[in-house]
Amino acid sequence: MAEPAIAAGIGRLSVKEKAGYGIGDAAANFIFQTMVMFQLAFYTDTFGIAAAAAGTLFLVVRVWDAIFDPVMGVVADRTKTRWGKFRPWVLWTAVPFGIMGFLTFTTPPLGAHGKLVYAYVTYIVLMMVYSANNLPYSALSGVMTGDVGERTSLSSYRFVFAMSAQLIVQGLALPMVKFFGHGNDAAGYQTTIGIFSALAVIFFVITFATTRERIVPAPDQKSSVKQDFKDLGKNPPWIAMFVLTIVLFVTLALRGGTVLFYFKYYVGRENLFSLFNVCGTGATIVGVILSKSLAVRYGKRNLFVGGLAFTVVFTAAFALYPPSAVAVMIGTEMLRQFAYGFTIPLLWAMMADVADYSEWKNRRRATGVVFSAIVFGLKAGLGVGGALGGYILAGYGYVPNAAQSPQALDGIRLMMSLFPAVGFALCLACLFFYRIDLRLEHQLSDELAQRRLAYAPDPARGVS
Repeated sequence: MAEPAIAAGIGRLSVKEKAGYGIGDAAANFIFQTMVMFQLAFYTDTFGIAAAAAGTLFLVVRVWDAIFDPVMGVVADRTKTRWGKFRPWVLWTAVPFGIMGFLTFTTPPLGAHGKLVYAYVTYIVLMMVYSANNLPYSALSGVMTGDVGERTSLSSYRFVFAMSAQLIVQGLALPMVKFFGHGNDAAGYQTTIGIFSALAVIFFVITFATTRERIVPAPDQKSSVKQDFKDLGKNPPWIAMFVLTIVLFVTLALRGGTVLFYFKYYVGRENLFSLFNVCGTGATIVGVILSKSLAVRYGKRNLFVGGLAFTVVFTAAFALYPPSAVAVMIGTEMLRQFAYGFTIPLLWAMMADVADYSEWKNRRRATGVVFSAIVFGLKAGLGVGGALGGYILAGYGYVPNAAQSPQALDGIRLMMSLFPAVGFALCLACLFFYRIDLRLEHQLSDELAQRRLAYAPDPARGVS
């Protein structure tokens, strides 16, 4: 049973619980990062879908999935079990998530039309299961503790594990595809994602077993679905973060899906793809680790601004590099990822602060709805970004598995540099409308902790 201070949101979490929570994002990223880095290339070069058709697939599936997210947020907020509201979903969706990840990267012996139908069905179901898993998982961080420093620490643990999984995917996935495929990339992808999916299931179970929910709505809280969403419209920090999330994940999907094309066709050395990503992700992990101490000193918003500013500069620099400048590319990517690493834990820690702001202002807490609307932005952004990648490639005349025209190579170079740099700059502009600074963070934490003490004499609240 937790101490009263922890139940009120002002106590410290154990390293075991932080690590247990963090390993859940490693689980998700075994599949999620495979989608970000390889799905467009898998669909065009291995599965056999045209680039424009793949772009439409990304857009349709992700937008539908984004619509599903607010529904999932409402369901999660109203889930009542002895384990809490959000933890059970991590357990319930673990096996379905693994199965659908495996099926999505399986190439069936079907014709062109049959393959397209199969891709739509498997991708739609995968993203719905992902929502049912990742939205409650993300919201869980908002109810494990209300301490602003501990939340940033929790997010840092989360993303160190997430980046470690990303490191594995980026460094090993392509060699694993080649190794297990023996010249058949379709078989290689199936085996590789099968291994990643099995690890994901195990890690989700560990997260469920090691975490606890402590912050609960006031017993006399009365709200409706309509009221929950109405509160969002009166929450300026949420609006700023919602727009930022959409633009950010459009940008990440666009650039993330371009890297393999960039090394395969522009640089002409596909074998350097893994090294490039491993070096960049290693630098990201260092940035994530430093994020907590810098955020405590300067505030989350200010650190986010600084990290994005440098990300814009280093991303744009790729427009200047010729194909032979591999060492400079890797060095620039390490600097870019180091700067961006500061921001990664902040997005989710700031969303927990936004949920606190809503509770502080309206005396109603709807953690799942707050996070679901942001995950909506994430999914919509990924859908639009993935679609843009396919459409831009088609517009510049990309031809799968062939020597590319100078025009197509120029499009790939711009998708790696100036186009995402503009996206990161727009994210930077959004932060100037986010008004929860360091002083207000502590005010929210202190005042809400005092309120919770009044109705949380039993810290566990029956949740184990």
